[in-house]
Amino acid sequence: MKIRVPFLRPVAVPAKPVAALLCVAMLSGCTVYQSIGKSVGAFLHPVSGHDFVHIDNDQWDQNNALLYFYRTHSQWAADEIESPSVYIDDHHYFNIRNNSYTWLEVKPGERHIAMRRPLLGLEGLNSFSLSLIADATLEVKPGQIYYLRYNELTEPEQPNPGLDPEHPLASGDLQLVTRDYAMQADQIVSTLFLNSDLLAPNHAATSIVEVNEDEDYEKRKAALEEEREIEIERLKEEGRYESASWYWPFGGGPTVPLEADRKMEELEREYAMLERERERRREEESGGGWWIF
Repeated sequence: MKIRVPFLRPVAVPAKPVAALLCVAMLSGCTVYQSIGKSVGAFLHPVSGHDFVHIDNDQWDQNNALLYFYRTHSQWAADEIESPSVYIDDHHYFNIRNNSYTWLEVKPGERHIAMRRPLLGLEGLNSFSLSLIADATLEVKPGQIYYLRYNELTEPEQPNPGLDPEHPLASGDLQLVTRDYAMQADQIVSTLFLNSDLLAPNHAATSIVEVNEDEDYEKRKAALEEEREIEIERLKEEGRYESASWYWPFGGGPTVPLEADRKMEELEREYAMLERERERRREEESGGGWWIF
């Protein structure tokens, strides 16, 4: 059973202490989760976008995947002063208000989805969260569309048969539902588009594939660096590593090529090709640049 806490009327909050706290945390190298200036709730700013409609197929690349997020109407959600934040791969994209939906085009593969409830815009620091609503990894496939339903009061009437019952998105406030369920009259089709405006800016309803690609590259690179250290330690134990001379500390090293180095070179080549392809697409979209003659 959920116990509802009466919502609070908005109060004036000094901005300088909050800004000072953020500056100290950022300078110390901490990861600060916050949605200051973006977390306004439906009580202060009701959603006013157009009725739900799927985006056209030519608006997204079928080699990628599409995530729809939606939140149906409830009095609880309508009374919110602040709305929860949605993160993909640790990047904040939007705060989802009552009776709203939006979408994101993502790269296939493992995508980490998290939702946090803010307090005056602040949500957490490093691994600490004031209120972590959802924390899950979803394997998305090319050309597939996924519907994620958020509701604090009720769960879907039927579970998603394609999802492991133990999966974090199979229970809780944020759940992955089937298309048939999402298309019911009181589900996503009853919601309004989550506009981005001055009171509640967001970075949704767009492709975040390039961000995903860069994030995957950095994760893979970090994993290979750790793999290289482990491989060197193994070669030392096997006697296939020469130590540096005392008079020339820059010498020494493994006596055989490192598998981690080979993988790293391959990764760098793939990423360089990816950047060239991005540049080619940008040139095509811009018409090849300016021609003054």
